[in-house]
Amino acid sequence: MLIADKAYAHNPTRAGLRRRGIAHTIPERTDQVTRRATKGSQGGRLHDFDKQLYRHRNVFERCFNRLKQWRALATRYAKRAALYRSSLLLIAALIWLR
Repeated sequence: MLIADKAYAHNPTRAGLRRRGIAHTIPERTDQVTRRATKGSQGGRLHDFDKQLYRHRNVFERCFNRLKQWRALATRYAKRAALYRSSLLLIAALIWLR
C-alpha cells in the first residue's frame, strides 16, 4: 500500500501504480476536483481515497523527521551503502531507546 501526498496525484503515477497492481491512497488536488466538476459526467474516473488510512502517513513523516535530525544520516556522509545502512540501524535503535 502506497500512501502519498498531493504532489503525486497525477494520472501517469496513478496509472503506473495500477499497472503494477500497487494499491494506493493519494488525495486529489483541488484543480483535479474542479476539472472533474466542470466536465460533468465526462469528468473522468473517481479516485479511491481512504481518509483513515491516509492519517497513518503522519507516523512515517514524523519518523523521517526524527531520522533527519542526525546530520550524518541526513547529508549521507557514508559513501558505502553498507555503512549508511548500519548508521541508519544504529540511529533508529537510539531513537527507539529514548
